[in-house]
Amino acid sequence: MEERTKKIREIAKRLLSEGRVDVVLGYRAGTVPLKNAPYFARTPEEAENFIWDSHGRINLANFLPQRQDRVAVVAKGCDARNIVNHIVENQIKRDQVYIIGVPCQGMIDPGLVYEREGRLIEEAIEADGRLIVKGQGFETTMERTEVLRQNCRSCAYRNPPLYDELVTDPVPEQEGLDPYEDIKEFLTRPNSERFDYFEKLIEPCIRCYACRDACPLCYCAVCFVDEHMPQWLGKSIDPRDKMTFHILRAFHCAGRCTDCGACEAACPMNIKVRQFTRRLEMDVKELYGYEAGLSPDIQPPLTVYRPDDPQDFIK
Repeated sequence: MEERTKKIREIAKRLLSEGRVDVVLGYRAGTVPLKNAPYFARTPEEAENFIWDSHGRINLANFLPQRQDRVAVVAKGCDARNIVNHIVENQIKRDQVYIIGVPCQGMIDPGLVYEREGRLIEEAIEADGRLIVKGQGFETTMERTEVLRQNCRSCAYRNPPLYDELVTDPVPEQEGLDPYEDIKEFLTRPNSERFDYFEKLIEPCIRCYACRDACPLCYCAVCFVDEHMPQWLGKSIDPRDKMTFHILRAFHCAGRCTDCGACEAACPMNIKVRQFTRRLEMDVKELYGYEAGLSPDIQPPLTVYRPDDPQDFIK
């Protein structure tokens, strides 16, 4: 991790000193353990505040849409895939963004760490593949792999598919994983049981829209939930309104989601909102052989039309 931090700082300082970019986006240490914060460096001196470890949960591609300046971004695999999405969707130009790629070995889920420890954690350190957490009168060591985020455990693209510069050699990709194993099992259940599951899943939702705001795909100037004329959705936490919001948001992400997990990481109620988007992600892959964010030269299947599309209703 120290090697990555050092390299990120070197690259950021060089880009800013040479005037190749106006700002570099990365992470700085957070004000609480296990949670780093986004950081914008505009001078070589500010670049010294960058850090890289296993606590960069926020997808920095979320800060790119409609920027007018020249920007460099520190990007792990999922971040880079979302940058590709933004390029494809004309939210930023390729020659406007410099991608500092960081081969990633997964981010830690602070919720899992707190759940295991059950005490106030005041400090967290990584060493030799382990996480060491400290607090008043205790020190606990955990295997890093045991507290990774769920989406990182099944990630197939740890290395950025698009970059201008890599900070280290690529890491081995995870082979032989079926990221949709649980979804396939879920689909064997009766419809009524599946609907009951989703109703219960979103019961705690307070409609704070943290999932939407953390999502790099949700960049609409006015979201459908905020429309008043016409008003598509009620403003309450009525179960029907909550379900409508989550289903429509998931469909909005269909064929675009990279399963970066930013939505779940942002949810203050710990709702597994990826359960909505992963099914659609699986369908798009199976129906069209498409995975989002792998190439800026390929349009998402739901945004293009071909006369020979096989669906009968199009003919």
